[in-house]
Amino acid sequence: MNKGRLEAFSDGVLAVIITIMVLELKRPDGPTYHDILLILPSVGTYLISFIFIGIYWNNHHHLLHSRMRVSGAVLWANLHLLFWLSLVPPVTAWLAMYGFQPLLVAIYAFLQLMAGLAYFVLGRMLVSANGPDSELARAIGKDFKGKISVVAYALAIGLAWVSPLASCAIIVGVALYWLVPDRRIERQTLNLEVDA
Repeated sequence: MNKGRLEAFSDGVLAVIITIMVLELKRPDGPTYHDILLILPSVGTYLISFIFIGIYWNNHHHLLHSRMRVSGAVLWANLHLLFWLSLVPPVTAWLAMYGFQPLLVAIYAFLQLMAGLAYFVLGRMLVSANGPDSELARAIGKDFKGKISVVAYALAIGLAWVSPLASCAIIVGVALYWLVPDRRIERQTLNLEVDA
């Protein structure tokens, strides 16, 4: 399969996810500052989730940036990632509605963990499909960034029961860690283009 179809499908699903999230946003009940203040938690959780989806979209693009083959296992791994990302809108809406309760923050952190694991697996499946000497394999290496993110999300789940805000801080910290796309892949691709 051409990786362009995989990218186009993934882009479409991520666009629908963002659309669903924005449709979940509540409008203020009135024209006062107080009315606006009442919806700020909803806007804040939407913003965090929008950035979360945007980070995955951006890094997914970089992951597929190099020349590569796409196997059936890669397709399923990609669907696995999209499944977890598709759960962002309802969990975001739930969190916005009831606030940063320990159970809800733990569920949000669990969602982050599963999406992080799915992204890690997608990377492994792409390496497997393209071989250990592929440019992607060289770029990803041992994937310390992916592994540390998964560990941080697991820590955020446990911490949600003690301090939901500290758990959220970890989630935001991991997002900031991934905010800049994975440059390892760009550097490897640029090196190959210079050598060619």
